[in-house]
Amino acid sequence: MTKTLFGVLVFGLSVTAANAIDMKELAPCRPAAARLCDRSGGMTWSNLLRCGATLAANSSRVGSRCRVVLKRYGQL
Repeated sequence: MTKTLFGVLVFGLSVTAANAIDMKELAPCRPAAARLCDRSGGMTWSNLLRCGATLAANSSRVGSRCRVVLKRYGQL
């Protein structure tokens, strides 16, 4: 379930990106997404957007490498 959620989160972040996404670049956000994002509502677009917004809102609780990824994909 966590791998699927992370994959969908990555796809949701990629919507705002103009460049091709390398999955390895998004790996720093995986632990934060598993820890902070609500997965009870299923994997809908609105939940994915909220997850990116949650990570951005809690940017002080995510690692610096994840903040770089969020900035790169327009979440911060």
